[in-house]
Amino acid sequence: MLLFLIILPILGAIILVMIPKANNSFSRLFSLYWSILVFNFSILLLFVFDPSITWFQLCYEIPWIAQSNSLFSFAIDGLSLSMILLTAFLIPVCILLSWNASVAKKAKQYVISYLIMESFLFGVFTSLDILLFYLFFEAVLIPMFLIIGIYGSRERRIRASYLLFLYTLFSSIFMFLAILYIYYKTGTTQYTILKTIQLDTLEERLCWLCFFFSFAVKMPLLPFHIWLPEAHCEAPTAGSVILAGILLKLGGYGFLRFSIGLFPESSAFFTPLIFVISIFGVIYASITTLQQVDLKKIIAYSSVGHMGLVTLGLFSANSQGILGAILLMISHGIVSSALFLCVGILYERHHTRIIKYYSGLIHTMPLFSVCFIIFSLGNIGLPITSSFIGEFLIIVGCYEANSWAALLSSSGMVLGAGYSLWLLNRILFGNVKNFAILNLKDVNRFEFYLLFPFVFLTFLLGIYPEIIINYITIY
Repeated sequence: MLLFLIILPILGAIILVMIPKANNSFSRLFSLYWSILVFNFSILLLFVFDPSITWFQLCYEIPWIAQSNSLFSFAIDGLSLSMILLTAFLIPVCILLSWNASVAKKAKQYVISYLIMESFLFGVFTSLDILLFYLFFEAVLIPMFLIIGIYGSRERRIRASYLLFLYTLFSSIFMFLAILYIYYKTGTTQYTILKTIQLDTLEERLCWLCFFFSFAVKMPLLPFHIWLPEAHCEAPTAGSVILAGILLKLGGYGFLRFSIGLFPESSAFFTPLIFVISIFGVIYASITTLQQVDLKKIIAYSSVGHMGLVTLGLFSANSQGILGAILLMISHGIVSSALFLCVGILYERHHTRIIKYYSGLIHTMPLFSVCFIIFSLGNIGLPITSSFIGEFLIIVGCYEANSWAALLSSSGMVLGAGYSLWLLNRILFGNVKNFAILNLKDVNRFEFYLLFPFVFLTFLLGIYPEIIINYITIY
């Protein structure tokens, strides 16, 4: 099933290549139905996955490089399953946005990029060979580079795409060198075998640092975050959705699966460093967000703060913190994606993301305002929203590891409430000071159907998080 899941989006992309370029309408409809098919197939994994098993399931291996003991090795656990479902849910949303007039003329190439990216992401979340993981991990960059560089909204899109590509590619070179060294020392790149092998202390710490640079840039952590606001600002709405919803989670997934999974002693040794970087990241990102005037930059910097909380939970070395980090990653994938959708809706109507041009939207766009308020409160971590459980467990786990870290990180939640509520006050309430805003129409039926699943999931995961918790095993 896993091999078929990885191949299925690629197969859809191959079919699209054979469709005449001029037939954009058919390409969009076909890619939408195909992505929904992939989503339905991913849901089948829920029925064959056994939550009582505390190890990898649906294992599948194909000989790859016989001389190096490398295999096409795929398997999933609860963490992989949750990331796969989140990916399969967001890709149809991104393809639906191809009905946007700004990409309608290049819809075929646009949707092919997302299907190929979906396949690579499935490969990342199912690979049990670290060399194979590295290949998928880097391959995701290619379609994202094209999406930002070709379909971006402004002239700086080329700069932003190169910034994303160079930052992540350069940092991943260190991980590749570490993988080569691990193979040289152990003779294998299989994850399940490497978990039973102990490297020397110095070797393990150096390998941990190499993996850390790659995952820290991907999350991103301070001070490796420079590429993220640029990429978000220049990406199309769908690009921002997939970037915030999934690509930022690759770093957290890598930390938990490989840094903590393969090098537990080094992870414990470097935990104080991670705590310092994460706490500074949470506070710095929150303060910087207060100073932004671009709606996308506000959400981008808030993502940096949330990813800092995720790393605090992951390295707290207890089940509460790790479980909270996983829940927050999933919640952030839903809430931040929805916020970027809201910004995209405003941009389509007024063609600007600068806050000063918006005021009193609750008078002209009441339904949009309700949705935006719900997602903003979810971004804060208000009780009964999806982020609350994750942030609460992270603070509890952090407190067990270091009470000062818990105290300082919780200040980021207070600052998060500050910039989120201030943003709501500036764009939704008050008088309509720009007469062009009076002509803005509320969300149409298409946009409402696009936003409603995010509203539903925001409340569902906040009220009943057991849906995810029952599938996640921490080992």
